[in-house]
Amino acid sequence: MTDQARPPEAEIPGKPTAASRTTLSHIMTHNDTNLLGTVHGGVIMKLVDDAAGAVAGRHSGGPAVTASMDEMVFLEPVRVGDLVHVKAQVNWTGRTSMEVGVRVLAERWNESTPAQQVGSAYLVFAAVDADGKPRTVPEVVPESERDKRRYQEAQIRRTHRLARRRAIKDLRDRRAAEGIED
Repeated sequence: MTDQARPPEAEIPGKPTAASRTTLSHIMTHNDTNLLGTVHGGVIMKLVDDAAGAVAGRHSGGPAVTASMDEMVFLEPVRVGDLVHVKAQVNWTGRTSMEVGVRVLAERWNESTPAQQVGSAYLVFAAVDADGKPRTVPEVVPESERDKRRYQEAQIRRTHRLARRRAIKDLRDRRAAEGIED
């Protein structure tokens, strides 16, 4: 999905970052484990997508679909009994898309220590109407210095995503023009 930069005249009023920020919390059980006995990465990814989807829907005021997931990073294993907190917020908005940043924290069930960051990810969501067609989203209005930094970093990631997509398309076009079939 492509998304052009927002036109200078915003069609709908912007929303502050805090308007859609959310935290989803879940206790990990034996049903969530992999063969190593730690929580399966796919379980964490689903929680990340769920929290990010809630934020995207809340910010856009309606349905939003996952367009991509960037940089899912697992920093520490999550164990059975851990209380996992998935914190998500809109970092950047285009005309019809939003980047949502997610931090994953875990509180160890048997320790009285603060929650530790165990993962992070960036997802891009596209707002869609009832027919599945892209629809305009409100501009996100960064509030704090941290929100402003996250907005600027999201712009860099967007530039890299678009450049990577163009480079791959150009390579495939060149190979096709040379008669190379994949």
